[in-house]
Amino acid sequence: MGSAEDNLRQVRLEKLKKIKALGIDPYPAKFVKEQSCSQAKEMEGEKVSVAGRLRGLRGHGGLLFADLVDESGKIQLFFSKKDIGEEKFKLLELLDLGDFIGATGTVFKTQAGELTVKVADFSILTKTLLPLPEKWHGLTDMEIRLRQRYLDLIMNPETRELFVKKAKFWQAVRNFLTKKGFIEVETPVLEEIPGGADAMPFITHHNALDTDFYLRISLELHLKRLIVGGFEKVFEI
Repeated sequence: MGSAEDNLRQVRLEKLKKIKALGIDPYPAKFVKEQSCSQAKEMEGEKVSVAGRLRGLRGHGGLLFADLVDESGKIQLFFSKKDIGEEKFKLLELLDLGDFIGATGTVFKTQAGELTVKVADFSILTKTLLPLPEKWHGLTDMEIRLRQRYLDLIMNPETRELFVKKAKFWQAVRNFLTKKGFIEVETPVLEEIPGGADAMPFITHHNALDTDFYLRISLELHLKRLIVGGFEKVFEI
């Protein structure tokens, strides 16, 4: 017998076959996303077109609620058999957590006060074949988090936030130096002569040139050569 993950993958492959048998492309090339999830929440009473990953499915009879997540956040979707038709509603049975869908509809507020998209139509954008890590225990194995960073980004919002903060930090550094008259340059990553004082260099071989190269340790020498060449203010990140 295969592992639990293999069994779940097989179930999803069967759903994929059923989707294709219905004449639906489970990996379409285009969908017009007009609003992010966070933008849609600011548009109560208006029509929106959103897209993202399914992170929650709760159904009963002819009604189904789903959590749609994109880079900006999360919004609830409301599917009604009465609104989208029996055929389209039955297609929801072939969806799994982790799938990407696009949905159009009108934003309203539920009795619980949650802003929700009342779906008029939806499209499957990507059928996932592997399950996400279990919701409540999350992804805690550091080895998996580092080697499969995409899973870490999906399951841990704080990791995504770290990526955003890092990007903003380096952008701020670039803006500061540029305003001071510095220009950003790119210098070689591989060098013929190792630098970095007593540090042990990483060595690789260039087959076409039949030459050993060394992974750079310090940017200093190349930046100094640019200064010799006439540039007065240079930086590299």
